[in-house]
Amino acid sequence: MQLDKGIHILQVSANIMGSIESIHPTLMWDEDNMILVDTTYPGQLSLLHEAILDTGLAIHKLTSILITHQDLDHIGSLADIIRASSSPVQVLASSIERPYIQGEKQLIKLTPEAIDQAVSSMPESVPVEWRHAFRRTLENPPKAIVNSTIVAGEELPFCGGIVVIDTAGHTPGHLSFYHKSSQTLIAGDALRVVSSKLLAPDPQYCCDFNMAKESLKNLLPYDIKKVICFHGGLYEGNCNQRISEICES
Repeated sequence: MQLDKGIHILQVSANIMGSIESIHPTLMWDEDNMILVDTTYPGQLSLLHEAILDTGLAIHKLTSILITHQDLDHIGSLADIIRASSSPVQVLASSIERPYIQGEKQLIKLTPEAIDQAVSSMPESVPVEWRHAFRRTLENPPKAIVNSTIVAGEELPFCGGIVVIDTAGHTPGHLSFYHKSSQTLIAGDALRVVSSKLLAPDPQYCCDFNMAKESLKNLLPYDIKKVICFHGGLYEGNCNQRISEICES
C-alpha cells in the first residue's frame, strides 16, 4: 500500500507455527535511494521480493536497510538480501543492537529456555526434521554486518529526511523512524495495531516494558499523521493524541 510519494507499507504473510502471520516492513525511495526498514523471518526472501515487486520496484535496487532492532522477524532475511544484491547495501542500526545483528552476541530473547519452548510449541503435525531445522535456526540465527550506527535525533539525508527516534524497551536499542515528508512514524515493535487500534507493545515480548512505555514520549514532539507497526500494519487517526493516551495509561 502506497501511503504517500516515496513510501510504501509492505505486507508479507506466511504460515508461522500453524497460523497465518503478516508482518509489515516499510519501503522508502527517492531518485537516488531505495531504503527498506526491517526485513522478514529467515527463509522469506522470495516473499519479500514479491512484495517489493508489487510496488513496481525491485529488491536489487536497495541501497540501504534500516533495522529497528535485533528480533529474528526483523533481521531474519537481512543476510539473504545482502547476498542477493547486485550492488553494496548499507545496513544501519543502533550501536546497542549492532553486536546482536552481527552475531557477536546471542539474540537477547533466544535463551535456551525460550528456544525449547518455541520448539515444543510447534504443532504435532510438523515433521521431526522440520523441528530440528527450526531449532538450528534459533540457535544459530542469520547474521550480517552493520555498516553504520545511528543515534537518536539524527536525521538521515534520504527520502526527504528520516529522523531516528529512541524507543528502547522492546529491546535495549530499539529505534523508530519518522519520515518527514509524509509525516509517517515507522514504529517497528514500539507500538502495535490490534483490531484497528493503536496499542503499546505486548509486555510479554518486551525486555523492559516500563522503559518501552516511557520511551514512547520521545515520539510526541513529531507531528504524526500515520503510524506503521511491524505487527498490525497501518494506523491513521489522531496519532499524537493516541500515543499520549498510551503513555498515560
